Amino acid sequence: MTLPSIDRRRLLLSAGALGALSVAAGCSKSDQPAADGTAAPLRFSILAPESASSLEIFWLPVIADMEKMTGLKVTPFFGSNYTALVEALRFKQTEFGWFSNLSGLEAVRRGNGEVFARTVDPGGDDGYTSVLIVPASSKTTLEDVLRCDRTLSFGIGDAKSTSGTLAPKTYLFTPRGIDIQKCFKTIKSANHGSNLSGVGGGVLDVATNNSTSIRLQAERDIERRAKGEPTVADKVRVIWNSPRLPEDPIIWRKDLDPAVKEKLRQFFLTYGSGEGPEAERQRALLAKISIGGFKPADDTHLLPVREMEAAEALQTAKNDGDPARIAEAQKAFDAIKAEEAALQAKTGQPLQAR
Repeated sequence: MTLPSIDRRRLLLSAGALGALSVAAGCSKSDQPAADGTAAPLRFSILAPESASSLEIFWLPVIADMEKMTGLKVTPFFGSNYTALVEALRFKQTEFGWFSNLSGLEAVRRGNGEVFARTVDPGGDDGYTSVLIVPASSKTTLEDVLRCDRTLSFGIGDAKSTSGTLAPKTYLFTPRGIDIQKCFKTIKSANHGSNLSGVGGGVLDVATNNSTSIRLQAERDIERRAKGEPTVADKVRVIWNSPRLPEDPIIWRKDLDPAVKEKLRQFFLTYGSGEGPEAERQRALLAKISIGGFKPADDTHLLPVREMEAAEALQTAKNDGDPARIAEAQKAFDAIKAEEAALQAKTGQPLQAR
């Protein structure tokens, strides 16, 4: 399938490139017409928990449909880390994007972002879990990990990753008073794909990951499995699951043209829905990136991750034993719980069911 209208160039940003974003912020041309008088392309940022090149293969057909259905020119923008995506939105290097919940919260706080849709799991299970994985051939248990005797190598996720960093800290380590930096022999921060291959290849003793990443890897290795060859997913074993986490938000810049917003909203909320061959084709494309479709959402979608963030801060303050910090953290946590209670009373639904 050829996609002539898509700019196939991928802008891969590393942490070292963020300074360039700051310099470019004052001269962004994203809101200006192209030299030939046509509208400049919209940049759609895509989080890359695995290699950007593999994601590009699966996203380009969806973006081609997006262009056709909206009449807008859209260019994919892949970031090598979550902070890069936040900064790109902040400095008007992108107009909208697919974020993780924690990076999405940062985009709303610092990047003039606004949630307008969220993903839905293709299997109908509305949410996913953070996990800890170890080599399938090892005898390592969760108790071994929590012993913190500095004998194990540990892979953690991006600092802005919900499942790779925030969830394991909030639900596993911090409540037990564990400082990750003092727990392991070595610590390596990487994306889910790298952590999965690191554990599967025996380079790491234990690492964070999520249920979606492992399932996708298994699905993409079907041919290898059919040949009787072990896949990366077969080489790891899950020893811990977090409580269920909300699906990912789709975020645009608040200052985006209202007419453009409406076109994007209509695309996301109708793509892959309905019956017939075309809807089935669209759902098949989305399934390859572990998305079953999209639902309307707003910034309240981020309340669960705000609660996780506040709970982790509160537990850390309690572990440190500072009364002033505890009182401040408790106040912040209680305020978020009050927001959640008010929203649930208004909608009559649990947060993740909206």
